[in-house]
Amino acid sequence: MDTTIIWILFGTFLGLLLIGSPISIALGVASLFTTLYLGDNPIKMVQIAFRSVGSFPLMALPAFILAGALMEASGLSRRLINVAESLAGPFTGGISAATIFACLFFGAISGSGPATTAAVGMMMIPAMINRGYDRGFASAVTASAGSLGIVIPPSIPMVIFGISAFGIAVPPEAIAKFGTFQSVSIIKLFIAGFGPAFLIAGSLLIINYILCGKKGYKGTAERLSIRNILSTCRKGFWALMAPLVILGGIYSGYFTPTEAAIVAIFYTLAVGIFIYKELTFEKLNHALETTTWLSGRVLLILFTATVFGRILVENKIPAVIADGILSFTDSVYIIWLLIIALLLFIGMFMETLAAILILVPVMLPVAYSVGIDPIHFGVVMVCALGIGFQTPPLGENLFIASGVSNISIEEISLKILPFAILNTIAIIIIAYVPEISLWLPRALGY
Repeated sequence: MDTTIIWILFGTFLGLLLIGSPISIALGVASLFTTLYLGDNPIKMVQIAFRSVGSFPLMALPAFILAGALMEASGLSRRLINVAESLAGPFTGGISAATIFACLFFGAISGSGPATTAAVGMMMIPAMINRGYDRGFASAVTASAGSLGIVIPPSIPMVIFGISAFGIAVPPEAIAKFGTFQSVSIIKLFIAGFGPAFLIAGSLLIINYILCGKKGYKGTAERLSIRNILSTCRKGFWALMAPLVILGGIYSGYFTPTEAAIVAIFYTLAVGIFIYKELTFEKLNHALETTTWLSGRVLLILFTATVFGRILVENKIPAVIADGILSFTDSVYIIWLLIIALLLFIGMFMETLAAILILVPVMLPVAYSVGIDPIHFGVVMVCALGIGFQTPPLGENLFIASGVSNISIEEISLKILPFAILNTIAIIIIAYVPEISLWLPRALGY
């Protein structure tokens, strides 16, 4: 293989990033230079980019973004948070534990880390501050728990992983050595995300309890009230039904993840207009503007990253990288550590969806070669990249939490370190114990 291709492709990409170029521009220009070097017609890039948005599963992306925005506008997210807060009671660190639960609830509909951080943080950060919590700690809890939004299904990064992994062939030697692998389906990825999501949430609850105990953050003076819990559940009944309707429909086979995203939109519209009666024309317009901006940003990255990935695959660059890693070691545990370390590093500097689109063609063949199931690999990749939401310099969750609490990102970054460390340990456990991810899909017959 002509190694000049690698230097042009990655050299141009990294060089443009270093001078501050947007990642979509860096991907596009690097792909263009490589295409010209190979003597191909640049119109090929346009054709690949056009086909990249023609897939049916990709329709779920803007639909889930819109569903999450409508939830906030319709009052569903506020009621979900009220339910979580009613469970806090007199427990040590109860209100911050409720924040973690609220992120799980909201993430089960939005599928987005930043959206989860924004929706939950707008209500829970001020509530924690009013209860005497340090602003930095309140922001750190919210930013770290916001990453659960991309792990608990439905997850937008899992949709992108499923699209990226489709068509990547399993090496014959891997099949001969390890047998067949599960096919990569978005529904399997969603189901496989439950176990890791609850493990990560559990790790956050543990470190939250320990830190709150040291800082003296007690719960409310009132006893845990069953009446209050039942009251908030009754008021938030239709909000609580949203994840059940969406996920229940997917796993029962009534509709696909893409169709579920459309169902989520109409469900939220119906509840917001006819039941809660909080969805006004102004709020609807704002939700549509938010969706348009986020979807356009994501799709622009998708265009250029797809072309970048296609050049990688067509020139067999992933095979060269896989051979290089396997020549260093064939221990699946060491390879997992290398993969997780790389994902953590890249997640600090690169937007999650772009990282998935670029890295899947490179790293999935490595996973196949050492017998790692692609569903398991996809879940670990999403979990590891999710830490990038809570670590500088990119850290979208940090920026959102900083804006809500009005303190510096540097202060939040220091307070979030214990959460990020325990989160990383949880991800290593998920990687080393495949059944955490794979047991539930197998149990349900997928």
